[in-house]
Amino acid sequence: MFYSCLPASSHSSSPLRARARGGSRSATVDIHCHVMTPEAAALTKDLDDPTRAAALAFASPLTREVNRKQDETVRIQLTSVEQRIKDMDRMGIDIQAVSPSPTYYYWTEPELGRECARLINNRIADVVASHPDRFVGLGTVPLQAPALAVAELERLVKELGLKGVEIGTNVGGVDLSDPRFRPFFAKAQELDILIFMHPAGFTHGQRLAEHYFINVIGNPLDTTVAISHMIFGGVLEAYPKLKICLAHGGGYAAAYSGRFDHVHRARPDGRQVIKRPPSYYLKKLYFDTIVFTHHQLDYLTGLYGSDHIILGTDYPYDMALPDAVNFVERAKLTRAAKDAILGGNAARLLKIKLPKKAAVKAPATKKKAKR
Repeated sequence: MFYSCLPASSHSSSPLRARARGGSRSATVDIHCHVMTPEAAALTKDLDDPTRAAALAFASPLTREVNRKQDETVRIQLTSVEQRIKDMDRMGIDIQAVSPSPTYYYWTEPELGRECARLINNRIADVVASHPDRFVGLGTVPLQAPALAVAELERLVKELGLKGVEIGTNVGGVDLSDPRFRPFFAKAQELDILIFMHPAGFTHGQRLAEHYFINVIGNPLDTTVAISHMIFGGVLEAYPKLKICLAHGGGYAAAYSGRFDHVHRARPDGRQVIKRPPSYYLKKLYFDTIVFTHHQLDYLTGLYGSDHIILGTDYPYDMALPDAVNFVERAKLTRAAKDAILGGNAARLLKIKLPKKAAVKAPATKKKAKR
């Protein structure tokens, strides 16, 4: 079970809920929010090597210190259901699709990786069971051992009732287009579940150590490299019914499809596997709202459609999208488009029913900022 002790938290005293405005609105679903499983971390503590993780290997001393302090600050949010629900109410989030903090155990031996995944998935299932009206779960699998990953994927869906899976953007530096991962993608398509792809830094981040670039630039860059390999390498062509949501607005790939299409037309090495232009496959993907500016949200909705954008917060980390619900509400979109982004799209992909009436009031809309 999640920890139930609730120490004092600076987050719990926020006035947002108290001054929330009345009125009806559509229910909201947060696709990008994390939980931590201390038991999995404890299981690998003696084997842990920070240099394995790009986010840690390519970090300045100041970044390491800031991250250490943040880990202490957000631990209660990552482990306490009570605190999480308080924060959801404050933020105007009705349902969270909780997923693991992106500390993947792909570097472990297969059996240990499977044990870590099982611990994490069991923990997420406990969270969902504690408040099934407020949570759905996205699990994890040991992708370093594809056969074990397939078995755990079946378990987390059929036995635990989780609605999808979170995966990293590479497995020990091996790209997801590698043939060894095809059985996993085949099973994900067969089960018709959502894949949430979340990076953990950039594998070649020697130039990204300062200014938290390993996250700021590195995370969207690794997503870009990952999905580019999956498109050009034929994964999305082989499994056309995959449902994949990319974190952080899809990285840079979502905003540069024209160059992808150009190389596909101009060079034979740009069309070795796929026959259709890369943008055809990009338009099958889904993107969360963590882009921070309305002009980027406008771009995504204009090119890919509001039916392919999903509310995300990155709770509870400092790189989260501030005031995410109102970020969408302030966008120049139709009411139907906003409702789809805030909850309808996630409900369709996760195959859940939204409450007819939102569980919590919407946060008070702040004064509209200049765009």
